[in-house]
Amino acid sequence: MRQFLVLGHDAPTDPDFSLDDLPGAGRVDVLCRCVTAALLLSHGIREDARIWLVLGDSLSVRFEGSAVRRLNPDERSTAALVRTALAEREEAIGHIDAESSPGVFVSRRGLEAVLDETAERVSGKHTLVTLHENGTPITAVDVPTDPVFVLSDHREFTEREAELLAERSDERVRLGPERLHANHAITVAHNYLDTAGLERY
Repeated sequence: MRQFLVLGHDAPTDPDFSLDDLPGAGRVDVLCRCVTAALLLSHGIREDARIWLVLGDSLSVRFEGSAVRRLNPDERSTAALVRTALAEREEAIGHIDAESSPGVFVSRRGLEAVLDETAERVSGKHTLVTLHENGTPITAVDVPTDPVFVLSDHREFTEREAELLAERSDERVRLGPERLHANHAITVAHNYLDTAGLERY
């Protein structure tokens, strides 16, 4: 299982945002591109992948590749799935999920609770990997087992987030010499895993 955890610092936690202005809605466009990068292949879906959007450190929206339906490559339809999930947030009690559409869940979890949950959902050993421009080159570390990649949206990690990830992460890595958009970083991470660390094509 591959998991991606994306922190949405300015993203709304209620459904009252316009699908016609996703950049103006706390950069929901960035988060939607991350969802499609994590789950979509050309004419297919990565059923072994999961992505969490942690919104404002208070809510999370989870997409399960093995169960999601009606996920298309465009940002608008993905944003509609996010908005539908947020409309169901009152049904999420504590850390109990509410399923808003097939394979899409909302819960009242911030970063720390999602990190706990990702560890519980992986059988056996998992590897928590923080993606950061100042990390170790990914080619210098072992290919992670059942990785949980944590990355930020268009903003830097907050001080609290950085401290929490420093405590929890098994690795802090960078994917290349240049800074990448979050969705591009997800694609590169997938390619690294698909090729067993760039060894198998």
